Amino acid sequence: MTSPSPQILPATPPRRVSPEGKLSVKTGGIAAHQLCAIVERIERLQGEAAEIASDIKDIFAEAKGNGYDVKTLRKVIALRKLDAAERDEAEHMLATYCAALGMRPQLELFDGEEA
Repeated sequence: MTSPSPQILPATPPRRVSPEGKLSVKTGGIAAHQLCAIVERIERLQGEAAEIASDIKDIFAEAKGNGYDVKTLRKVIALRKLDAAERDEAEHMLATYCAALGMRPQLELFDGEEA
């Protein structure tokens, strides 16, 4: 009779824990403390982004309460991000599409200087 062969378990890297209970050295080729710092920075920025998004929502609600059209405000903000050449191209495309649909050939939405 042959003796049973020993069971081979997959190798798992040892977990090195600092006295504070945190992973302290490379685990599987990854510096755990660096990875943790990156994740925490991303989470912090995501929290700040959520707060800013909430503030922007509040400002749009205020604008709406004062009688401004929020949809138009969003368009104005998008237009202000464009340079003159991009606005000219957008105006040309709008005029082309409107003419193709039998609408007023040109809407003066893009005229004026950049604010």
